[in-house]
Amino acid sequence: MKKSAFRVTSRILIVSMLSLTMPLPQANAELISTQEITQAQFQTERARIQDFLEREDVQNQMVAMGVDAQSAKDRVASLSDQEVARIAGKLDQAPAGGDVLGIIFAVFIILLVTDIFGLTKVFPFTRPVR
Repeated sequence: MKKSAFRVTSRILIVSMLSLTMPLPQANAELISTQEITQAQFQTERARIQDFLEREDVQNQMVAMGVDAQSAKDRVASLSDQEVARIAGKLDQAPAGGDVLGIIFAVFIILLVTDIFGLTKVFPFTRPVR
């Protein structure tokens, strides 16, 4: 009986000692820069604005204002990060299902200003400053 207990104990000790020498899986952690986080945030906000422009009621309002939906989408793709943040902030402040006209007006103004500065040509009635 003592021999069998000794064998079991020795086998348990052998297995435990061998398991101590095995390499443990390691987790690799890297630092994420603030720039990477902000770029991801701006991309998310840009996608949210694009989704907003995809809505049927928004497209109907844009057509009523004389804005081509595709050119508005192209314009959103070319906006700076600060402009995207400003528009996304207006989307956050708008009541749910409510002030769509105000947001469309804000997009219209941004498109108009960039047209006047000669960055794009969306509206035929504007003349670039350059």
